Amino acid sequence: MRANELRQVFIEFFTSRDHQLIPSASLIPHDQTLLFVNSGMVPFKPYFVGEERPPHPRAVSVQKCVRAGGKHNDLDEVGRTARHLTFFEMMGNFSFGDYFKEQAIPQAWEFFTEVLGLDPKRLWVTVHLSDDEAEEIWAETVGVPRERIQRLDEDNWWRMADTGPNGPCSEIFWDKGPKYGPEGGPANPEADERYVEIWNLVFMQFETDEAGVSTPLPKPSIDTGAGLERILSVLQGKDSIFEIDEMVTLVEAAEEVTGYTLGADENSDLALRVLAEHARTMTFLISDGVFPSNEDRGYVLRRIMRRAVRFAYLLGVRDLVTPSLVDTVVQIMAADYPQLDTTHQLVRSVVEREETQFRRTLAKGLKILDEQLTDVPEGGQLPGSAAFLLHDTYGFPFEVTEEVVKERGFTVDRAGFEVDMAAQRKRAKENRKGVVQAGDIEQVQVMLDTSGLTEFVGRDELSDVRANVLLVTGQGTDTVSIFLDRSPFYAESGGQVGDTGTITTDTGSAEVLDTVAAVPGVHRHVVRITDGQILAGQGCEATIDVARRNGIRRNHTGTHILHWALREVLGNQVKQQGSLVAPDRLRFDFSHFEPVTEAQIVQIEDLVNAEILANAPTEHPEVTKAEAEEMGAIAFFGDKYGERVRVLRAGPSLEFCGGTHVGALGQIGLLKIVSESSIGSNLRRVEAVTGDGAISLLREADNTIEAAALAMNVPKGSVVDGVAKRLAEVKDLRTEVAELKRRLATGQAGELASAAVDGVVIARVDGLGRDELKDLAVAIRNCQGIRAVVLGGAPTGGGAALVAAASSEAQLSAGDLIADAAKSIKGGGGKGAELAMAGGKDPEGIDNGLELARRAAGIL
Repeated sequence: MRANELRQVFIEFFTSRDHQLIPSASLIPHDQTLLFVNSGMVPFKPYFVGEERPPHPRAVSVQKCVRAGGKHNDLDEVGRTARHLTFFEMMGNFSFGDYFKEQAIPQAWEFFTEVLGLDPKRLWVTVHLSDDEAEEIWAETVGVPRERIQRLDEDNWWRMADTGPNGPCSEIFWDKGPKYGPEGGPANPEADERYVEIWNLVFMQFETDEAGVSTPLPKPSIDTGAGLERILSVLQGKDSIFEIDEMVTLVEAAEEVTGYTLGADENSDLALRVLAEHARTMTFLISDGVFPSNEDRGYVLRRIMRRAVRFAYLLGVRDLVTPSLVDTVVQIMAADYPQLDTTHQLVRSVVEREETQFRRTLAKGLKILDEQLTDVPEGGQLPGSAAFLLHDTYGFPFEVTEEVVKERGFTVDRAGFEVDMAAQRKRAKENRKGVVQAGDIEQVQVMLDTSGLTEFVGRDELSDVRANVLLVTGQGTDTVSIFLDRSPFYAESGGQVGDTGTITTDTGSAEVLDTVAAVPGVHRHVVRITDGQILAGQGCEATIDVARRNGIRRNHTGTHILHWALREVLGNQVKQQGSLVAPDRLRFDFSHFEPVTEAQIVQIEDLVNAEILANAPTEHPEVTKAEAEEMGAIAFFGDKYGERVRVLRAGPSLEFCGGTHVGALGQIGLLKIVSESSIGSNLRRVEAVTGDGAISLLREADNTIEAAALAMNVPKGSVVDGVAKRLAEVKDLRTEVAELKRRLATGQAGELASAAVDGVVIARVDGLGRDELKDLAVAIRNCQGIRAVVLGGAPTGGGAALVAAASSEAQLSAGDLIADAAKSIKGGGGKGAELAMAGGKDPEGIDNGLELARRAAGIL
């Protein structure tokens, strides 16, 4: 059975048993505690913890996963073992408070023995020490002999991370046979290679918080994980995951691009396996919107890509390897993951650019590393300072240094490297805004169970909206939260800021400072009580700040048109990476590999404003997610979508969006881009204003021009000519001043030459620019009887300067005269025989430097 066939039979087995098929989620999780989706249950976590209601009580999925970075990190083992992967697929069936152990266990056994035809006599089972119930089901219901059911401790307790859902689990193992190790089942630590885990049934019963306290989940649930690659290795009779069908194709692609054959050499075998495995990881991560950078997910992706490229480079492969590997991944996996076809060219261009840049870094860094290792005794340790120099100055990753020195029989001083890094590391960290107040989450959950989600009415009703107060928390503190059954206030989401306004009851009033989601679908109104008190159970009137909302609407719809225009001008590789929609401005982050030129900005603005002037009405219907995808709507980065979504059609733009928008494009007024900048490797940011903000910007620009015109005493329309005239005058004046200084220096030359000692003049002259000091030194040297000159001074621009000039007949070198002196001013400079200059930071060292110059000239 091949990989695509296994995916299909697994899905069919469970959909025929009333499980809803859920397509694989993005590798970028909504869970902020994770870098990547690292197991099949991650997309379903809100259902397990009761934050959201699942659309169906049963689900089945084949989920793409990455484990590299954080707690689950297999990166360094990839290629060195027969089973470690960074990218893998996890098949799973899930029950959200529906069936439990009594059905999950027999289903797993049926699938393995009846559908896949595995020999039941070669299957072993483990359960947790405390799980009597699971053992009884395996033995009495399924019929597994008790001698093949073993109890383990921590190995049979599953948790996604240090916090979050967890519970006992039961694992199914395949016995590969006696030649792979001793008997004793999976409980035998010496039989690790013989007994291979192929399915994990997690009985989700608890939630663990940051304090380590575990509480029962509202409804016990089932989360199973069956690694597709491991099951394939069993079905295909292979000892290594690199021998299963899709991986064989990738290894063959690596062989073709490198010119090496698997089995020829241990080092080249390792490189081929790394290239084959990392090809899938980089392809899927970039396709899902992760781009190489020096932070977070982008850093992990960059490390994976660079690890693959390094192995190829050290084999002597000089041609690019990653683009063709991406092509192979798309070729063999796009049938099951159609998004790969859509993003193929984007992924290809990203890996090509990253590999090209890293190959330059490798060539330079390896040369420097070789030089550093010449000073390290055989088997010794590379100093941490040397590793830091490579990292900081040459962009050579520490992990690469570590692997290279290890392969050459050395070690590296990691502690010393970290000391240097700690002194200089200034990584930006996102400030994540907490939306759940400590102490009220249980109250919110009770309210959710009894009253349901907040009804958002703010698309049509903005003022004096009648509602009921369901819950008030934080009374007596600076931050009070009010929960309503229906609300006109938009809760911050998708980059759009939350609404502000007022809530009033018969007994009190509150100013709404912000609106956020306590849990998905429940609006938390963060308020300041301005009068009296507001109590749960009261009726109220809710009114948003309409002028503020109008500004937000203009900017939000403007963001969508801007996204369209960016793709039109820069290409379809532009992919949204984040946004901010505020009342006074909009910010849009996107993937792109180079700065946007001024000409492109003008073109983008023209496209946007042409659509605004056309004043097409917008459409914002609610449809199913499948219908939206069929319409061709583009999903925004980081947004989470349910079964029903809103789609915004704004002129030529068609995108998923649940925010608030103008009724027609003309209401945006005008969009003006105010800045474009880099926010990371392959990431750009534009900021823009619309409506009143654009008018204010134009008015400020007009006032600036008028002020400049008054200062130059010219009409507003002649400002540019006036500036050009003034600049020409300044240039002429500077030329005149320079000539006067030259004449002054020439006159001063004779005076200084008269103080020569044995034909050598050494003197301090402050207040001259570096070029003027040089001219003076040359003028003195040209005087009768002068062999050499050294002048030192503090230039008008700051710092310190030394100039040496020697005649061609003198037995002195200008460079030698100031070589030691330059160190006194904490600088360095030229080594010319007849003329040399040195610049430095420390004017306090000038006098000492001149003394050293006298010694060098032999006149001290």
